Amino acid sequence: MSDWVAVSEIVRNIALALAGFVGAILAWRQLSPAAMQARSASAQAELARRAHVMELYNRAASQLRDDKLEVRLAAVYVLGGITRDFPDFADPVFQLLQAYLRNGSIDYGDEPPPIDVQAILELLKSRLEITDV
Repeated sequence: MSDWVAVSEIVRNIALALAGFVGAILAWRQLSPAAMQARSASAQAELARRAHVMELYNRAASQLRDDKLEVRLAAVYVLGGITRDFPDFADPVFQLLQAYLRNGSIDYGDEPPPIDVQAILELLKSRLEITDV
């Protein structure tokens, strides 16, 4: 019986040593310069992406008050593109567009609102349809 206990302890110790060796190799691979460089490049790419989207957002936000209808409409389309392509930026875009409509408070009478306002309303409507699903 003691021979079996000794053999089982030897097998257990070999298995533990092997598991420790495999764990050490895996840990070393995670800390290798290539893996660290890949994570760093990924983080830099994400920062560049966020900076690009914020630049688009800021430019479009400033163009919403332009006198030219074409410029305002282009700004709305850019903001709509941001909501589709970068969903993590959708909430600030929709808040901006809602604030733009609230602060505009223009009475159009029997006339339909300008096409830029219609585009904003369609964009907000699509947001409501997405969240209602």
